[in-house]
Amino acid sequence: MQVPRVSHRMGNTNAKPYNKMPGKLNFKNMAQKLMMKCQNMGYQMPQMFQQSPVFNYRQLDLPVEEKSEDSSSSNVFTFLDALKLATEDASKAQNGRVNMADSDETPNKMWNCTRLQQMIRLMRNSSEASACYMQAVVAPMSWTTLTTPGENNMDPGEYDAMVWAAKPALQDMPPSRLNLPREVKAQYMEKIMNMMRDMHDSMSDHQRGSVVKWVKEQITQNYFNCTMMPPSVSGGESKSESMERCNSSLKWLNLKAMKTFGPYLSRLTLHDVDSSPREMLCEFFKSDRFTSTLTRMSKMKPSLSRKFLERIQECYGGSMELANHTDKLGTLACYYDAPDLTPDLSKKLLSQLDNCNNPTSRKLRKRLVQTVMSDSNSVQSVHELGSSVTLLSPKQLSKLPDSDREAILKTMGPNVRWSKSQLMALLKAKQDGNKCKEVTLEELMTLQAVVEGLPRCMLKRIRGREMLDDPDALRNITKRMSRGQLKAMLMGLRKDVNSSELLSKLSDPLLRVLSLNVLRKTNSTFLDQVEKRNWSQSQAAYLANKMHDKNRLNYWSLRSVLQGVTCKMIGSVADKDSLDMAQAITENPQWLSKVQAMCASRKLFATLKKVRADYFPTITEEELNDIPTLLLLHLPPAKVKDLPDSVCPVFLDKMEVANMSSLPRLSSSRPALLKRALRCLSKDLSELTTDDVSRLGELVCQLSASQLRLMNPDVTRSSLQEMASCLHIPQRHRTDLVQLLIQTYKDPSDWSAETMEALGPLLFLDDNATSALPNKPWMKDVLYFLKSRLPSVSGALKKKLFDLTITPPSNSERRKRAGEEETSSPMNGTETPTILLVEALEMGNVFWTPAEMDKLTEETFVTKVETLGRVPDYSAEQLSILRKKATEFFGPVSQMNESVVMQMRCLTRGFSNTELETLSFSLDAMEDITDCGWMESQMESVWMGVAKYNNLTAEELGAAEMVMLNQFICGLNQSEIKQLDKEAFKDAVGSVGESRCPYPVARQLKSLAVSAFGEPSTWNEARVSDLGNIMAGLDRTELASLKESVCPFFSKNSIPLIPADNFAGLSASQLEALGPDNAVMVTPEQLAALGDKQRVALQRAATGSQEETQNTENTSESGVPSLSVEGISAFMKPFLVFLIGLLFL
Repeated sequence: MQVPRVSHRMGNTNAKPYNKMPGKLNFKNMAQKLMMKCQNMGYQMPQMFQQSPVFNYRQLDLPVEEKSEDSSSSNVFTFLDALKLATEDASKAQNGRVNMADSDETPNKMWNCTRLQQMIRLMRNSSEASACYMQAVVAPMSWTTLTTPGENNMDPGEYDAMVWAAKPALQDMPPSRLNLPREVKAQYMEKIMNMMRDMHDSMSDHQRGSVVKWVKEQITQNYFNCTMMPPSVSGGESKSESMERCNSSLKWLNLKAMKTFGPYLSRLTLHDVDSSPREMLCEFFKSDRFTSTLTRMSKMKPSLSRKFLERIQECYGGSMELANHTDKLGTLACYYDAPDLTPDLSKKLLSQLDNCNNPTSRKLRKRLVQTVMSDSNSVQSVHELGSSVTLLSPKQLSKLPDSDREAILKTMGPNVRWSKSQLMALLKAKQDGNKCKEVTLEELMTLQAVVEGLPRCMLKRIRGREMLDDPDALRNITKRMSRGQLKAMLMGLRKDVNSSELLSKLSDPLLRVLSLNVLRKTNSTFLDQVEKRNWSQSQAAYLANKMHDKNRLNYWSLRSVLQGVTCKMIGSVADKDSLDMAQAITENPQWLSKVQAMCASRKLFATLKKVRADYFPTITEEELNDIPTLLLLHLPPAKVKDLPDSVCPVFLDKMEVANMSSLPRLSSSRPALLKRALRCLSKDLSELTTDDVSRLGELVCQLSASQLRLMNPDVTRSSLQEMASCLHIPQRHRTDLVQLLIQTYKDPSDWSAETMEALGPLLFLDDNATSALPNKPWMKDVLYFLKSRLPSVSGALKKKLFDLTITPPSNSERRKRAGEEETSSPMNGTETPTILLVEALEMGNVFWTPAEMDKLTEETFVTKVETLGRVPDYSAEQLSILRKKATEFFGPVSQMNESVVMQMRCLTRGFSNTELETLSFSLDAMEDITDCGWMESQMESVWMGVAKYNNLTAEELGAAEMVMLNQFICGLNQSEIKQLDKEAFKDAVGSVGESRCPYPVARQLKSLAVSAFGEPSTWNEARVSDLGNIMAGLDRTELASLKESVCPFFSKNSIPLIPADNFAGLSASQLEALGPDNAVMVTPEQLAALGDKQRVALQRAATGSQEETQNTENTSESGVPSLSVEGISAFMKPFLVFLIGLLFL
């Protein structure tokens, strides 16, 4: 039964703005967020909460109990009565009720502490559901009480209770609102830090930074009677204002301080670590507290890890003495330069390296494994390698006794990664020469560590009933399977289980490869379960449509089904429910597309305009607060500009936490939002503080170098550090920003490791600056560390890492350990690819020149062929050399067996078409080589090789086989495509649609789709999403016949595959409906084929424009140059529009 919901009021024309200083905790908003979390945990709100006069500010839209059977209902009643009494001194509404919306005044004047303690006791004695909603109210009240001056005289027991109650309020709080107490007694500081340590993992980097800054200040104030705060920050009323500045040589990081920090130690600076007395640091390292702290610590920066290791080394007489204690290093082990160790010590250190993935640790692990295996009892040693057993070669694995391989399979589990050749070595004994034998659940569980190597014929024979009755086993086994394996397994599971039961028991990976064809055969009762599962977009579109038709589209509980909601569905929501809908869909932003966000904001803004024609120029703080931040980002620039100054506190609060990724990169709302936020700060740029800039949130990424130059130098520096974490910086700003960066921080060749870690991502915006970085001892580890955090990696950075890997620093190993930073001499001569270098480079092997590749020895090539084969983008000249090496060391193509071909992977692209037709391509391995950059003619030859080796014909291909063929289905000719089984195609089409076939093949696949699903004009959103790149096979007339509502469901990868003349068949309204992500995929040739109205429509799609007319603001006003095509010659227009569009990507 559907839970009734209380609808939102759409607005209050007489609403009175309430006063709230920027950054101060908004109790109502926090309570709403915490109550939403209660609802997401499955708890229903007690009826008395909704009926209570305390919640008069605006009804929360949460499901309520139809009838309360809660044994703690009397506690709820008493709690609400205490809440009313606790706030009796607060502002009263005209009807005499206490209004929580007005409760942003000074908290110690608002509520009585005794009443608050009573509420906490009642909460602790209530059921989980009731307590959750109680704590949603108590948490922000408790935290504000704790952080209010003068509340340090509380009884320790009461303080403990208050800290416990406040905890939920801190989890999503921005740094500017974290508002840690300026002054706190030492005994109470430890209580707060107990909570902060518990919350470390759930906090953002910015929040952790705020905590570290606060702890440092409290320690220096309470124990050293000095302050680290500059006068401009500390303010005139705090204790720190009257204190002297701490001396830079102060040894403040004592034993108690390190224990207080706990996992926050990973946020210290190098100078902080040097501020620790040696004897205290040594005592801390030798204690159990150090070990437990490191297990909680997030990955530490390389420079800080090396600094800790340097200081810890002081605790011991020599490197070997520290080597006896490596089992305590934890995350520090990732950067430990270990001496030569005994097998026993090597085992101890290996156990600390499981979570490391940097060059230093990878090289060290390899060396340690070799040491362990050199032990006389190597069989026993294998069992002590832990996850490092994956570093054993296939040859070593194949030589192990069957019992040892069996033990490895049982102990490793599904989270260990093996190479293909290792998988074959481990599976050889298990298959007993019969790779297609039927396996029981128990046998399959022992194979979960190597499940990626199981063939389709074995998976098809799995017993469905036994497997489906063990959901944990099914989840573990399937989480690492390929799509082809999943489809094969699904075919086995479907043999003796009906569709409805199958749907309820499948693991998420299996569920997502379930075809729409099977989904349609299930009865409607399964709709009750859909909200808890992770569906693909096509499945979500089918389900959303079905739920909408049955009037069961509950926006608050859609979760992944949200992907399938159309703009038409959003537009059909009643005006009175539009705010409710908007708030509901933004609760799951990970499932919300840019198009859906645009449609929801358009619906909401149009509805609000009906409430009051001048809604946004006269909007109140409460009204702005009600608009979800994700949708507020889509407010048109003209409306952003008109927002009144009175709502600035709420506007800045929202911008500080806004995720800008939902807004198109070309959107004119981006510069408009930045401009309004800067106006809200009510200061010239030269007067902004670092705290002011932090209020901008991700809008800081929109700042230009010219704006940063106007700021105070210290603010400029901190802003540049903030911008180093930006996921996207406008292209037009990048050159000037890098220039400003170098002017501010000087020549990058002189930067320390700590500076590079902080600012490297900004420097990487310039390829020349990246290429010019010196070869310092720490550089490679730091660049790898930064690379793992970048949204995309430039070719220049990849090449720099290649250079650093093949050319060691010029200074000696002794100097390296001493931390000297000298620039090495340039590379001299031609380098030789060795086993160690090929292994270390991984994808970077693409940068070897053909002449260098020609120096590959037989040992290096044969040992590392699998590593070389993973590189997808070798040049033709490189492939020619590698092909020569393959035939030289493995023999002629006719003698290459399946194992060799599987290991060569992308290297097979270097063979001629005739040779490809004769290679032993296993169908089970085709998904591994699909992304190797094959040419059209090669795909046909590979298919012929697959068909011959696996004894297949086109008409014999089942759904699993079609999925496993992946990209190589593009190699089928016209006659073979016509022979494909239509039912199998229906079952496999969701995966077949991911293949990027040339137009002639896509056209044939489209014809098959038409025969299976009807004419394109009848296709709905689910079908278009499922067909994926097959949509590129539609002709001009068929594209024009598509319904406008399906356009956002085009796969973005399909757009550039559509021939330009056919693409021009889309109408202006269809083009605008494509949405931002699809619009930016349009090619210059496609643009050239469009008419003026079509180009304008495409521009609107790319920018997400909601303005009635384009370009109402000039360049200087909006910050985005006009994309108007008026006045440009017909010949030049499309290319200019395209080039300008590229400029802002």
